[in-house]
Amino acid sequence: MQTDARQKRLDAVSTHPLVELLACPPETSSLLTACAQSISFAAGDIVFSQSGACQGLYLVVSGQFLKRAERLSMRVTLGISRPGELVELAAVLGDRVHTYTLIAHTPGTALMLPIDALQQAFQSHPPLRMHLLEELAREVSRAYHISGRGHPRQLSLDGRRGAGQG
Repeated sequence: MQTDARQKRLDAVSTHPLVELLACPPETSSLLTACAQSISFAAGDIVFSQSGACQGLYLVVSGQFLKRAERLSMRVTLGISRPGELVELAAVLGDRVHTYTLIAHTPGTALMLPIDALQQAFQSHPPLRMHLLEELAREVSRAYHISGRGHPRQLSLDGRRGAGQG
């Protein structure tokens, strides 16, 4: 029974596009696959909390997870994470402190790649960190465009922002 669960976890990791994205050599992929932990959550469960220590990188396998943050004494909903999304790249690649709280919106499952295994993978295959930084940049860019701030008004000929075409 335990072998079946482990095999499902390994299959979920090895067949996920993340493996393609990371383009790791076999030994690095094997390290990450062997350390991956499949965690199930019920609706309402807190996966991790803002300002808490980052334990690893999460990959949503099933369900929906709500991202919330405290900003300027206000609770802000940042969005929903869906299957296939990497969660909290900023904490993994930065100071290892979560920047928001992740809550299971529906029952779901996530794979967690422990921070120690990721650090070993970064050392054995340095391009992995760069691939994840590129993914984080895309994530930030998407969030910026979704927020409506990604569509600046046209610039006039003298370089100032304005509505005109001058």
